[in-house]
Amino acid sequence: MATKSIVYRHYQRALAQWPVDVLRPQISFQDVMRRRIDKQFGPSNADQSSYDPAKESKDTLVTPLKPSNDSAELEQVNVLYSFLENRYSKKYPLSDRVLKPLSDPEHYKKVVMELEEAPKRSWFQSVINRWKGKIRWS
Repeated sequence: MATKSIVYRHYQRALAQWPVDVLRPQISFQDVMRRRIDKQFGPSNADQSSYDPAKESKDTLVTPLKPSNDSAELEQVNVLYSFLENRYSKKYPLSDRVLKPLSDPEHYKKVVMELEEAPKRSWFQSVINRWKGKIRWS
């Protein structure tokens, strides 16, 4: 049980550091993961074999959780930490040929600018931009 609480605390720490998605704030990776780990490791989870499907609502689909393998869970926590620390982008840096293709060297700058501006747009501006994308001026 001590290992389960360690895994639970690592998950909680990693999710506390996880950035919020500004494009979809209503859909949170942190919330989904917290529900999963609370089911599997949470303090209210006394015994997984005591699952009673009759207590669940008829309109919800519930998949019983498999018993957890602590070493596999620690590996998954390590993967979360590796994403938070950008280990892979540091280990495998992209060259300028990839980041600035000859056909459009400013492409990725435009993509980043678009992603930064998108959450700040009004509904009307989004509709106008959608129409601009559909209509091509020759």
